[in-house]
Amino acid sequence: MLMNFLVICQKFFTPNLFPWKAIARVQREKPQSLGRWQFVVRTGILVATFILALGSLASPSLALDYNRGNLVGADFSHQDLRGSIFDHANLRGADFTGANLQGARFFSANMDGAILEGADARGVDFESARLTHANLRNARLEGSFGTNTKFGEVDIEGADLTDIILRPDTEDYLCGLAKGTNPVTGRETKETLFCP
Repeated sequence: MLMNFLVICQKFFTPNLFPWKAIARVQREKPQSLGRWQFVVRTGILVATFILALGSLASPSLALDYNRGNLVGADFSHQDLRGSIFDHANLRGADFTGANLQGARFFSANMDGAILEGADARGVDFESARLTHANLRNARLEGSFGTNTKFGEVDIEGADLTDIILRPDTEDYLCGLAKGTNPVTGRETKETLFCP
């Protein structure tokens, strides 16, 4: 998209497309002022293009749709994936280390052995997902949805599970695994699950 914009700007800068030359021919007594205006317009467009290009590089990525994707072992580490959709995706062994997953959806996704260490997964929908053998160390899962999620043999050391919605039997299971303190929030994993 940025490349198309730059091509259009390049065509716009070609002398044949500028009406200035036609105007200059009609008004021969003022060619100097038209030259200045042409310079000002070209400079303004060049500056605007530069600002737009920088803005597109600095802005977070748009939410992406990975529905039903076969993403076994994919590397999403340290990416901004806010609001992305991974419904029914095969994410076995995928790496989300340090990724921003706020508001993402993993409905019924196979995340067996996935790595979410240090990921920001606040408000994520893990409904009916399979997180067996997953690494959730130091992940932030506050306010996430985890009903009907399978958490077999998961590593939750230092994970912040504040206000996560779980079935009572899943919560009891995770309490047996809970240990450590989240380095970002400073909350103990057992406290976030209200473990006895």
